[in-house]
Order: sequence, then C-alpha cells, then structure tokens
Amino acid sequence: MRDVLGPVRRLVVDSAEVPRDLASVTRIASNDEVEPESVGMTDSGVSAIWRAAENMYATGMHPGLSLALRRHGQVVLKRAIGHARGNGPGDRDDPSVPMTPETPVCLYSASKAMAAMPVHLLYERKQLNLLDPVSHYVPEFGQNGKKDITIYQLLCHKAGIPTINVEGVDAAELMLDTREVLRLLYASAPEKPGHHHAYHALTAGFVVADLVERVSGQGFRRFFKENISGPMGLKTLDFGARGRVLQRLARNYVSGFRFAAPVDLYLKRAIGTTLEHAVDVSNDPRFYKAVIPAGNGVATADECARFFQCLLNGGQLDGVRVFQPLTVRRAVAEVGKPEFDRSLLVPLRYSAGMMLGDRPFGLFGPDTAKAFGHLGFTNNFIWADPERDISVALLTTGKLVLGLHAPFLLNLLYRISKNCPKLPEDEQQARLIAAGMC
Repeated sequence: MRDVLGPVRRLVVDSAEVPRDLASVTRIASNDEVEPESVGMTDSGVSAIWRAAENMYATGMHPGLSLALRRHGQVVLKRAIGHARGNGPGDRDDPSVPMTPETPVCLYSASKAMAAMPVHLLYERKQLNLLDPVSHYVPEFGQNGKKDITIYQLLCHKAGIPTINVEGVDAAELMLDTREVLRLLYASAPEKPGHHHAYHALTAGFVVADLVERVSGQGFRRFFKENISGPMGLKTLDFGARGRVLQRLARNYVSGFRFAAPVDLYLKRAIGTTLEHAVDVSNDPRFYKAVIPAGNGVATADECARFFQCLLNGGQLDGVRVFQPLTVRRAVAEVGKPEFDRSLLVPLRYSAGMMLGDRPFGLFGPDTAKAFGHLGFTNNFIWADPERDISVALLTTGKLVLGLHAPFLLNLLYRISKNCPKLPEDEQQARLIAAGMC
C-alpha cells in the first residue's frame, strides 16, 4: 500500500491508505453492465466517469466507494472500489473486507427521498391530504403553536422544527429513542413555520413515520417494505439493518482535515451533534435497530439507482406499478422559488421530499435543473435526471466536510453530466408521455 498524501499532509488529514494498483481493490459487476453504445454513450465516456471515481477514491478520503449508473433503464456502471471495513482511519490492523457492488451502505439523509414516498402513496390512495395539518392525524403534534403546520410543510423543510435543542442531551444519542424524540418534538414550539426553508436533518422523519403508522395502521418499515421496496424487488433497502445485512454493512469513518472546531460548529447547527459523534453513533448496532426515516436508510448503490429508475419511469419498475405518475410528479415538483436554507446556510431547491438540481451548476452536477434526488451525510448522492434519462447513486464511507476530495467530487459530477448527454427534446417529451409524466 502506498501513502498518496505524503507524511506532512498525514499530520493534518485522516485518510485511508490507497494501493498503487487500484484494480486490486475494484469490484465490477461486469455481467450486469451493458455496452455503452446501446444506451447512447461511448466507451471513452464511461471510462472517463469511472476514472473520475477512481481519482476521488485515490484521495483517501473515502475508504469505500460504490457507484451505480443507469441510462434508459439499463445498467451502465455497477462498481465499487476500496474496503467496506478494515482500511479506514484508526482500524488498519483489523482484517480488511472488500467493498463490492452488493455492499450495503448507510444512506444518512439520502434516506429522506425514500421516506417521503409512503406519504405520497397514502395521498394517492386518498388516505390523507398533504394540505391537511399534521395534527389532524397526530393530535399530539398540535401543541405549542404547531396545530396548523401541514404535512406539505413537513416534507419541504418549512415546519419550523429543524432540530431538538435539549440542554445536555446529544442529538445523535437521542435519535436512538423514538418515543423520547416524539415526546420532545410534540412538546416543542416551532420557529416561524411556513416562513422559510430550514433543513430538518432528522426531526421531520420521526413525525413522518408516526403519521404513516397512524394513517395506515402498519409500522413504517412494514408499510415501506410491503408497498414500495418489496414491489420494486429491492431486498436490501430498509430503514435500519438486521441479520446478514447488518453483518455486511460498510463501516463509516471520520476523514478529512482535523481542524474540527468550525466543522463541528456548523454541524451542531445543522444536525445537533459533532462530526465524530455522529459517525460513532452510526456505527453502533443500536442505530440500526431503530427506525430513523430521515437518517438510517440502508441500501446498495444499485438499489438506490433502481429506486430512482422507478420514479423516472413514472412509478413503474420491471412491469410493476408502485406509484401513479401523478404521485411522482407531485413528489418531485419544486416548492416555490429557490431560497437560502437557514440550517445549511446555502441556497437550495426543494420538492416535497427531494432536493433538486439547478443550472448552471447544482447539487447533481452542471446543467441539472430537472434532476431530483437527495444528498446524504456527507458525500452520498442519489438522483435521477429526466433530461438525460439517467438514475445514479454514489455512496461513500468517509464522513467529512473539509477534505482533499472536493475538486475530484466536482469532476465526477461533471463527467457524469458531460458523458450522459441530454436527449433531444422530442425524445425527452416522448419518454415523459410514455411514463405518464406530462
């Protein structure tokens, strides 16, 4: 193994070790990948995308990285590089376990995109209305000025309950106790609900799960599995992890620059805890026994891409109808105008459950105004782009805010957009019509 950072930089950066021969830590599901020309791409274009992923891995910021890309519903890339466990900062003496395309990874906040869809499905079935107050279905929620907050506001980060602030209580530990979280949330007073976007890192997900359970009469995990992930054929995708999935789950690692104070200040505001503690809790088996809809979804990269392929298809996957097209359109439609998010301190575009792309450059790369998906702590990206007819998932195990990876991540997003060219407008329109999306 070689040290790509050098002895000086290793004094200030936590990183994985990277071998000289990247092929030795690369796993490719070659039997699943189609010829690029069959989906309007080129060999050189696909190679450029994967080379960008390799370069991102070679920074050492992510001990494991998995990438899945589908175009026209076909698998173009289904690959992984690095280690699921055993080569992260602090555990290099442990036996190493290769990262494979079948390795489950914690999605963190990318879970939100999946967690919103049960609510949209219940609306499709006329079991709730997105414009109804949450308190109509969950009376306890209506305490202390929250009576009129709607389900719609809850899904688009306008409910005014972005964090739980309890003196002396760490938010990451608190998330392991669902009953206590709900008790505190329902007793809390909101901050100007409906007035502005303030990213609800974990709070809204607990309310969403309680809402789904009360309306459907089923537990959130069971409802999701029976009505969404099961019909899609996604065997690993779940909230939390059990049994063999938990045993195979990739470990998360703190990486990047060690100047923690400014990063922790930012994360305290956004998610209520420090970087190191958030990662420690996410490696705790108790974290995966809980159901944390906004933060502990678990899946492979290819399953994430398949989930978004279903949305791209207007709610259908492999001949199985999961959502009506109108439900998908409603779930990905922009909420108002782009505005400055009061929690994350950046301008963002939201739908009722998703983050949206932008132009000239957005969360999912350049010229991605029609893209929809979600980011997860900190470099998990899952999205679909109707203009390019792609669904993509990039899952990583290094958890950092500041690191050497940033230009390489931007280059990877750029390469995906560049080498998955937009379809001609008439073809875009034809595909939307075929999917019932217009």
